Amino acid sequence: MGALTGRTSRRNAAGLLGLLGVSAVGAAAAPARVEVPLGSGLAVAHASGDHDGVLLRSAPATQSDDEITADEMDAMHEEGVKAFPAATEGLGGQPMEFTMDGDVKVYEITCQVVDWEVTPGNRVEAWTYNGVTPGPEIRVAEGDKVRFNVANELPQSTSIHWHGLMVPNSQDGVPYMTQPPIKPGASFTYEFQIREGNAGAHMYHSHHNAAFQVTKGLLGAFIVEPKDPSTRPAYDRDYTIVLNDGPIGGFSLNGKGFPATQPLVVKKGERVLIRYMNEGLMIHPMHLHGMPMTVFAADGYMLPQPYKCDTLNIAPGQRFEAIVEATEPGVWAFHCHILNHAESEHGMFGMVTAMIVEE
Repeated sequence: MGALTGRTSRRNAAGLLGLLGVSAVGAAAAPARVEVPLGSGLAVAHASGDHDGVLLRSAPATQSDDEITADEMDAMHEEGVKAFPAATEGLGGQPMEFTMDGDVKVYEITCQVVDWEVTPGNRVEAWTYNGVTPGPEIRVAEGDKVRFNVANELPQSTSIHWHGLMVPNSQDGVPYMTQPPIKPGASFTYEFQIREGNAGAHMYHSHHNAAFQVTKGLLGAFIVEPKDPSTRPAYDRDYTIVLNDGPIGGFSLNGKGFPATQPLVVKKGERVLIRYMNEGLMIHPMHLHGMPMTVFAADGYMLPQPYKCDTLNIAPGQRFEAIVEATEPGVWAFHCHILNHAESEHGMFGMVTAMIVEE
């Protein structure tokens, strides 16, 4: 999720660094981050401005864009790529721990404000579940009984909506419609059973002052595994990509902006499952270079006919699941194709990562 989350063991990004001619200071093992030389200070660099109400922060500049020479522009682009994947503090989307109360899985969720590093040196106020954004990934199976004890340490009331899950009306998480808001300092408990037929990629997020709270970071992935794995495509490893736009960095993948996003590292010949979740306010068409995606599920439900594409348009609230056959070795760009969400005169930023296919 701050980083791309894989269900299989996490690899470091040595393959990418070698191909780019950059040496790693320290190799990252799961779930640590790769540390690489960051050069002379390129953090997130892009054009400033207000895009549909989302404030974009520009990189420090000593001259205006129209004074940048071709060589200077090239140097900024190169510096950002060589910094990738840049080390930052905080890592969201890791598995949420639970305890058992009889046959019920019990999760503890604390809503709290933290200082979140989106790109190296770029820290923002984030509203989080358990101190990270995206919040820890919840992964259960059809038929599981779950309980969520939610404590609110925010300065506002809040709630949690289980987006895409079929739950009793009282557990749906909409203040004044299905429950009272969870006031600052208060707690609330949600409890329900995961229904059969509800497998797939879902989300959990605030449903109170949501345009503010969700884009500030109150969001996470909720994965439901099928009781019968043969009902869905087989895969060798999986990654979840949570898209967001707003106060935490402008445009982000799993709570981070390029060059602090993490790559998807896979082996040639593997089948890679990618789950996309759009928690932002804008549409984001995600484009993978070099290999097609086979989209087989939307909003958790199997499609009657899978289809291939290289650019997948994901609207707010939507989830898609796709398989990539990792046939082409190399480092492949992977980004939102609304180009001002991903690249400017100063180089790539925001919604950019890479798929690294190792031999």
